[in-house]
Amino acid sequence: MRATRVALLATLTVAGLLTVPGTASATPVTTTGPCGYTATPDDPSPRPVSLPPDPTPTPNKGIVRVVVATNQGPMLLSLDRAKAPCTVQSFLHLAKSRFYDFTTCHRLTLYPTLKVLQCGDPSGTGERGPGYSYKDELATDLPNWPGDPTGTRKVYARGTLAMANAGPNTNGSQFFLVFADSRLRPDYTIFGTVDRLGLKVLDKVAAGGVTPTAEDPAPVDGPPQLKTDILVARSLGS
Repeated sequence: MRATRVALLATLTVAGLLTVPGTASATPVTTTGPCGYTATPDDPSPRPVSLPPDPTPTPNKGIVRVVVATNQGPMLLSLDRAKAPCTVQSFLHLAKSRFYDFTTCHRLTLYPTLKVLQCGDPSGTGERGPGYSYKDELATDLPNWPGDPTGTRKVYARGTLAMANAGPNTNGSQFFLVFADSRLRPDYTIFGTVDRLGLKVLDKVAAGGVTPTAEDPAPVDGPPQLKTDILVARSLGS
């Protein structure tokens, strides 16, 4: 799974939280449980990692907390199995496999209606994933974005933890953390929240801005100037 780096208009709700899928394999390997994690051999992982366990039934109760230590400070993530059991199962597997350790959060967006930090690609480019994909688990109760007459744009509230994707059912390892209420179509699986200390970290990274380039000296979309590395991500429970 490859994350697009095309600059986005603030009015567009996909807003760069998409990843570009690799070509589908003719003979995919898929787990036999309810989540159906499917290998993507044409888009392999930059780090060796197996497909997640896929028990029947998928654990779908309780909150699991994950400590994410970054070079900018600690974050505590609360993963909600009831909201997104397959996503939580995958995220915990990747954390246990040390997939997220010593990785760089590659993208910060500072659009008026989209404010997120995106992480989860060990290559640091925003173009890679874990070598597998799995289905969406989309919320149906998100509030409408104020002033949107169509009702198609929803509020992804400050503190939301959600998956990046390349369209329907293409989740992998990349995720985003929302540090201010953001306007998006309800196409991104929400699977948890980030705590108060984690929000302080996000606010600090956001205040540092996006790394300027010769072509764009005041960008609102790109690598954060305050380089943000995940040092360790570990579950505090099962």
